[in-house]
Amino acid sequence: MISVEEARQYYPQADSAHGFDHVLRVLALAERIARAEGADLEIVRAAVLLHDVSREEEAQTGHCHARIGAERAREILRDFPPDKVEAVVKAIAAHRFRQGPAPQSLEAQVLYDADKLDAIGAIGVARAYAMAGHEGRPLWGEPGENPSGGGPEHTPVHEFAFKLSRLKDGLFTATARQIAVERHRFMVAFFQRLADEVQGKC
Repeated sequence: MISVEEARQYYPQADSAHGFDHVLRVLALAERIARAEGADLEIVRAAVLLHDVSREEEAQTGHCHARIGAERAREILRDFPPDKVEAVVKAIAAHRFRQGPAPQSLEAQVLYDADKLDAIGAIGVARAYAMAGHEGRPLWGEPGENPSGGGPEHTPVHEFAFKLSRLKDGLFTATARQIAVERHRFMVAFFQRLADEVQGKC
């Protein structure tokens, strides 16, 4: 439905955590999961390649990039079979962690799971710190009690405590849950070691 090079043009100025390299990592994971779970690869690939096309618009307007991106994908894919396009649109609309509808189709669940896997493990830690650096936030801070985040107190430690540490248990496919085990274990060990070093314990 859409090639990697065709999709690349829709990601001109994305940040380091949500740029096209993120899309390519999610694509590799999604293809692996889709094959193992028996999902429609054509729908999965198109949904992955277009899932973050409206990230920049969200940053500018505050509107949900998943909802806007789903409609943008509908326009980009307008020449393809309507049932396939609708499946892609629904998958994109349901790929957010904090809001939006839950993914219902297997293809939507594959996109959701692959996107969340790229938010945990070593990549997840790196992305959390890339975002913190971009926003001028400190390396360390007690996570506090505000799960919605935001503000200068929202350090990568807060992101781990209130989001990243919970992603493993919200995955839909057996394949993704299996991949998540080691990624989650790495993150837990990293943030524990970080806390120990900050406190001078090691």
